[in-house]
Amino acid sequence: MEMIFTLDNIKETATRFWKIAGDAKVIALHGEMGAGKTTFIHALCDVKGVKDAVTSPTFSIINEYSYTENGIARKIFHIDLYRLKDEEEAIQAGIADCLYSDNICLIEWPEKAPGILPGDSFHAFIKVTDSANRKLGIGHK
Repeated sequence: MEMIFTLDNIKETATRFWKIAGDAKVIALHGEMGAGKTTFIHALCDVKGVKDAVTSPTFSIINEYSYTENGIARKIFHIDLYRLKDEEEAIQAGIADCLYSDNICLIEWPEKAPGILPGDSFHAFIKVTDSANRKLGIGHK
């Protein structure tokens, strides 16, 4: 499935995305540098009601955000693998602990450590179509 979105309708696209992703806990976001992965993750977090500042974890590797769903406090891990060399480095950074924690994990640059992703990870592919539009392809890889 594909959706085209802009900054003007990104929140609506994020809402649709959550419905399509269903109960997926690990969501891998693929796309070139500047495609809008972090911006889309920000929209996904807004839709979930995250009040924390959603920023790129390029240097920290993992950001943890909190939200409440049905009166229950929950977590989202925002993971950026861009600076990691390989899967071993990802494991040493504690990525696997997040992936198998039963919390939502939103991962940028998942191709840096594909072997540690659970088999049921949900994949999204963001592509720049022009300066204002992005194409979002979604589904299990």
